[in-house]
Amino acid sequence: MSVPHPIPARHKGFNRAEIVDQNFVEFVQFWQGDVSRAPGDDEAVLPGSALDARGFRELLESQLISRHLDLMARVLRVQNKVFYTIGSSGHEGNAMVARLTRHTDPAFLHYRSGGFMAERFRKLPGMDPVMDSALSFAASKDDPASGGRHKVWGSKPLWVLPQTSTIASHLPKALGTAVAIEQARRIAHTLPIPDDSIAICSFGDASSNHATAQTAFNAAAWTAYQKLPAPVLFVCEDNGIGISVKTPGGWVANNFRHRPDLDYFYADGLDLAGGYADVQKAVEHCRRTRRPTFLHLGTTRVMGHAGTDFEIEWRSIEELVALEATDPLLRSAAIALASGLYDRDSLLNLYNDTRKRCFEAAEEADRRPRITTLADVMAPLAPYTPAAVRAEAERPANAVERERVFGGADKLPEKQPPRHLAIQIGQALHDLMAKYPESLLFGEDVAQKGGVYTVTKGLHKAFRNARVFNTLLDETMILGLAQGYANMGMLPLPEIQYLAYFHNACDQIRGEAASLQFFSNDQYRNPMLMRVASLGYQRGFGGHFHNDNSIAALRDIPGLVVGCPSRGDDAATMLRTLSALAKVDGRVTAFFEPIALYMTKDLYEPGDGQWQFAYPVEGEAMPLGEGRVYNEAADDLVIFTFGNGVPMSLRAARRIEAAQGWKVRVVDLRWLVPLNDGFIAAQAAGARRIMVVDEGRKSAGVGEGVITAIVEGGLGHLPLRRVVGADTFTPLAGAAFLVLPGDDDIVEAAAALV
Repeated sequence: MSVPHPIPARHKGFNRAEIVDQNFVEFVQFWQGDVSRAPGDDEAVLPGSALDARGFRELLESQLISRHLDLMARVLRVQNKVFYTIGSSGHEGNAMVARLTRHTDPAFLHYRSGGFMAERFRKLPGMDPVMDSALSFAASKDDPASGGRHKVWGSKPLWVLPQTSTIASHLPKALGTAVAIEQARRIAHTLPIPDDSIAICSFGDASSNHATAQTAFNAAAWTAYQKLPAPVLFVCEDNGIGISVKTPGGWVANNFRHRPDLDYFYADGLDLAGGYADVQKAVEHCRRTRRPTFLHLGTTRVMGHAGTDFEIEWRSIEELVALEATDPLLRSAAIALASGLYDRDSLLNLYNDTRKRCFEAAEEADRRPRITTLADVMAPLAPYTPAAVRAEAERPANAVERERVFGGADKLPEKQPPRHLAIQIGQALHDLMAKYPESLLFGEDVAQKGGVYTVTKGLHKAFRNARVFNTLLDETMILGLAQGYANMGMLPLPEIQYLAYFHNACDQIRGEAASLQFFSNDQYRNPMLMRVASLGYQRGFGGHFHNDNSIAALRDIPGLVVGCPSRGDDAATMLRTLSALAKVDGRVTAFFEPIALYMTKDLYEPGDGQWQFAYPVEGEAMPLGEGRVYNEAADDLVIFTFGNGVPMSLRAARRIEAAQGWKVRVVDLRWLVPLNDGFIAAQAAGARRIMVVDEGRKSAGVGEGVITAIVEGGLGHLPLRRVVGADTFTPLAGAAFLVLPGDDDIVEAAAALV
C-alpha cells in the first residue's frame, strides 16, 4: 500500500512532533482511494488479511494511544509536567504481539513499547493505559508501575516486569524465565501463570549486537540443541538505527535467519493487515514447540531517539521526509479508510479524541503528588522484616526429608564431629534444599563433580538433575537463569565459580536483579542466594582470576546483601538467614566463600584442629548485621576484620599480647554489605587503639567503610591503623603474598600504634 511523501516545505521549523502529527491529519484529509464495503467484526479487514475488523479497530486505537502519549510527552516536557521523551513512534506495530499473546505471558519490554502496553491493557477489564502511562510519565507517586521512581513500562496484573532504559540486559532473565516455566513441572512447582505460557522479550536492532543479547541467543540455542524447552519469543524491533548509528541494511535478517536452534520469523510491523499473520505464526510456533523463537519485526522511527535528539543536525531533510512516509499510522489510516470501517471525519474524530484523552490524563497526572522524601524513594529498595526473617531462618526442614538427604538419622550433620568450612557449607546447602523444595542449585561444574572445590559434593546425588545441574560456561546467563527462576516463585542458588568471574556479569545483579524491587515499587522481586568462591591466599593455585580480592563492585549495589563467613558454623547459620531474606523479603543476597579457608582445620599450630567447629543445630540462625567477637573484654587493641583476616588476626593477637602485653579483641564483621555501622561504633567505643585488617584492596575496600563508621560514631580521635591489600592484581605463586596482608603485617602495625 503506497503512502505519499509529506510536503518537504513543512520542515522549515523542524519540530518533528508537530510534523508527524500534521502528516497524519493531512494524510486523512486528502486521502483518495477506493472504499470497500465495511467488513463485519469477524471478517477480514482487507481481503486476504488474517486480521479481522474488530481486531483492526482495537489495534488502531492502541496505536493512536501510543502515538499521542509520545506527542503529549514532547509538548509537556518543556513545561516540566513530563520527565521522559523516549517514544514509541514508528514501533506501534508491536501492539500485534500484545494482541496475539496473553496477559499471563511474562513480558520484558523494549522502551518503545507503547503500542504493546496499550493493547495488553485490553486483556483485563477496568484498566486504563492512558492514565497509568500518564502517571508514569509525570513521575507521580500514584504511578502503578514504579510509584514515580522511573518512567517504565510495567504492570503487575498484566505480567509486564518493569525495565528501565535497558540495552539488552533484560534478555538473559527473559530466557531464564522461559526455562523456569518448563523447569517447574520437573520439580512439581506450582507456577503463578499457566503452564503453557511463553516469555516475551523485545529489543531494538542495535541492541541485538550487544554482548548481553548475544549471550542470551547463544544460551537459548544451547538449550534447544539439547532438546530442552525454552519458550522465549525474542522480538527484535528493527527500525534500522540506534540513536544515530545506522544498522547495515539486511544485517538483522542475515545475522539471525539461519541460526540453528533459534527459529526465525519476519513480520512487517508497519502494516497491521499484512503483518498480523506472520506475528501470529511466530507466537503460535513458540507456544506449540516450546522452542526459542526470533521474531524480526520491521519498524521505523519517525521522530528522534528522544526529545533532545535534533535529527536535522545529522540527517538530511530528504531522508527525514522519506522516513515519515513509512509511518505505520499512515498505513493504518489507509487501511481504515480503504476498508470502509472509517470515513475521514470519523477517523479524525478518533485521532483528536485520543489526543484530548492523553493530554487530559497528563494534566491530571501533573496534579497528583510526587515523591518528596528520601524515605519514600528508598522504601521498596531493601525491605527487611527482622522478626519474620528470623522465624523463617529458624524454621526447621522436614525431618523425614532431612534424614533421606543425609542418609539416616545417625548421619545428620549436627551429630558429626567438628568440621571445616567446605564440609559445613555443603551440609548447610543440603539442609536448605531439603527445607525448600522449590530451590535450585546450578552453575559451572556443580553437579556430578561437586564443584571445583567439592563444596557441592553429594547434592546432585541427593536431588538429581531437576534441582542440581550444570550450566554453560557463562556467568551472565547463570545470573539470568537465577532471575528467571525467581520470577516464577523458585529459590535459585546460583554459583559463580570465582569472584573474578562475577565481574563479567555484574550488571545482571547491579542493573537488573537488585533494581527490580525499586523500579516495580516492590511489586516484583528477584529473591536469590548467589554463592561466590572468593578472595585470596590460595597456595598452589594462584593468579588474579583465582585470588580476586576486589569486592568494590558489590559494595555499592543498592539493596544487595553480602555475607562472608570465616568458619563453618557461621557459614551454616548465615546461609539460613540469607535464604530467609530471599524468601521473606525478596532480597538479592550474596554469600562469599573464602577459598583459602575451605579446607583449613588448624588455627595456631598444625594439627590443633581449632578452626573446625560443630554444625549448628536447626533453629540457630545468624541475625543480619551481627558480628562475632573474640576476647570481648579486651580493650587495648580492637581489630576489625572478616574472612581470611579472622584467623590471621587471631594468630597475630597472640604475638601482640606477647610483645606488647596488650589484650586484643578481634571482631569478625561477617556481614560486608550493608555494614552494621552501629555495631562497629559500639565495638570501637571502649577501645584504646583500633586496627582494620582488610584483605581487599586499599582503594574501595571494606576497610574504608569500617573507618567511616568509626569516625562518624565520634571515635575518630582513637589511634588507628589499616592493614590492607595493595592496589594491584594478584600475581602468581609466592609473589601473591607480597600484595596481600599477612600475620606479620598485623604485628608490625600494632607496633606502630605503641
